[in-house]
Amino acid sequence: MTEKSTFYLVKEEILPEAIKKTIKVKEVLKRGEVKTINEAVEKMGLSRSAYYKYKDFVFPFYEASREKIISLSILLEHKAGVLSRVLNTIANDGGSILTINQGIPLQGVANTTLSIETKDLLVDMEALLDKLRMIDGVKRLEVLGQV
Repeated sequence: MTEKSTFYLVKEEILPEAIKKTIKVKEVLKRGEVKTINEAVEKMGLSRSAYYKYKDFVFPFYEASREKIISLSILLEHKAGVLSRVLNTIANDGGSILTINQGIPLQGVANTTLSIETKDLLVDMEALLDKLRMIDGVKRLEVLGQV
């Protein structure tokens, strides 16, 4: 019987340096800045053994969120057009809204939960989240989970 993996979403600042460097090695390799793993680990100041130890277990959030359903909790200011701008931003970047649940505005803000299918996203998930956070009227945005 194969054991099922559990995934965690953690902030970069709590990760050990070897894991952060492993992610950076994978990024420079992906971008083609270096040609070999040896060059990449040397550039990042990481041992080859540490790279091989972690490389199959760490990846940026946007890679883990491809072809998934992401649930977001968003606190929106109660102003005309805010939800519409959020939905248009997601649609313009290729996201498909599966569910929307918005509460009645209280004290000038409304809690909104969205489920987004990410398989056709034109940008990585981190870029989409940054765009959503920059919309005037978005007070808070949190990723609740993914399936």
